[in-house]
Amino acid sequence: MDHAYPGAMEHIDVVWARDPFHVLISTVLSQRTRDQNTYNASKALFAKFDSPKEIAYADLDELIELVRPAGFPETKAKAIKEICRRLHQDFNDTVPKDIDVLLTLPMVGRKTANCLLSYGFGIPAICVDTHVHRISNRMGLVNTDTPDETEIALKEIAPKELWCDINAVMIRFGQRICLPRRPRCEQCSVTQDCDYFASLHEDDICKKQ
Repeated sequence: MDHAYPGAMEHIDVVWARDPFHVLISTVLSQRTRDQNTYNASKALFAKFDSPKEIAYADLDELIELVRPAGFPETKAKAIKEICRRLHQDFNDTVPKDIDVLLTLPMVGRKTANCLLSYGFGIPAICVDTHVHRISNRMGLVNTDTPDETEIALKEIAPKELWCDINAVMIRFGQRICLPRRPRCEQCSVTQDCDYFASLHEDDICKKQ
């Protein structure tokens, strides 16, 4: 799909091209908001506090105001403060690579943890968000009910060297072509491999047989 949708990776340098700590915090801020909101909140937060220790000891009300552009400021500020307290006190201001440990941190589920492993550490991982889950099932790549199931299924069929690219490619593809409603199939160059597109034209296919 990357050859069919060039430029899909271009946003990574803007939002994620930093060390694991910044990737982790920005990924938490990115939950249920848009890229630009994530960028604005991350930029404001890191301009004021730029380490786990600084955020761990920062005033909560100030953190709330700094992350407000990302939405849900109270929830995200409390989670980020607790994450940074854990990183500072338990991990000597470093971010662990162990996914099971990461999952014990506030607001860190498998999607966030896999984003961190992929973008922060360069470790092969598949980050399954709503776009990845929807497109993978719509095209017929997988047949799953939950994002966690989609992650497992994609790992079984996708080459490991492509795992880190799947999220970035499908996000942009899902935002511009394979929309949640009324996908732009007429602009899509992978319709020949799409179960959804085939289902729309079943009658035409039958008539030709």
